[in-house]
Amino acid sequence: MTAPSLRLSQHPGRCLRWDARSHRWWWAGDGAHAVHAVAERDPAPLACRLPDAAGLLAHCASGRVLLGLSKRLGFSEPGRDARARQLRVQPLVAVDAAEPRTAISDGCTDRRGFLVFGTRNVAKDGRAIGSFYQLSSKHGLRRLALPVVAEASAICFSADGKRMFFADARGSQLLDCDYDAERGRVGAVRVFAQLDAGATPRGAALDAAGCLWNAQSGQLVQYAPGGKVVRRIALDCSSIAFGGAGLTQLAAVGEGGLFTVSVPGVAGQPDSPFDDHPSQ
Repeated sequence: MTAPSLRLSQHPGRCLRWDARSHRWWWAGDGAHAVHAVAERDPAPLACRLPDAAGLLAHCASGRVLLGLSKRLGFSEPGRDARARQLRVQPLVAVDAAEPRTAISDGCTDRRGFLVFGTRNVAKDGRAIGSFYQLSSKHGLRRLALPVVAEASAICFSADGKRMFFADARGSQLLDCDYDAERGRVGAVRVFAQLDAGATPRGAALDAAGCLWNAQSGQLVQYAPGGKVVRRIALDCSSIAFGGAGLTQLAAVGEGGLFTVSVPGVAGQPDSPFDDHPSQ
């Protein structure tokens, strides 16, 4: 099926997020070292250069933004630097520093406010050497005991935070597992859904009914909580998020820019801000 859509920006991108504080969509440039932000009534999107390509971004409890550049995580302060030509990034932690073939590829906060993210293989061989990690002020950086992937994608969490969804963007399945945020433990990895032939799983988000929405090759697919396909919407994008009033607006970003997509009767689950307060 097709759904009415409205383009908010022509800037291509990935790792789309809604910021309830500024009432803006934020995303990282795809193929460009930049971060963008826009609201529906903005005359033009905000755009700032980054020192490196970003694979993820998350809004923090303090109002800062946590960015995942290729090999490191760091904080930026858009309230202070948003109109600067280049957004300053305060280094936080290096990721896979001894492995030149990997880069951060996807991530989001869990319900506890910890960041969960994964890496991808940027070398030509395309081997599955990417891993999944959890970052928190309380526990630091911890590797999650999940299967290696060629490119981590589709990371999101159930409303109770006990179920994690994820995928290999170069594979053909959506997976889920049991998840314990405090202990940094995962288990019972399962196939949530088998994709159509030729489809690849990209960004994902959950709605308030527990359905998973996944950006795939040329389409958005909504899955019921048990993994059955509910609907397909023709749209080529790489990342999706719910936002707007009551989180009733679905937005998607990809090579064609940023769009809002009409899905009446559907509302999303809110992101938990990254807990960047110092650990007690």
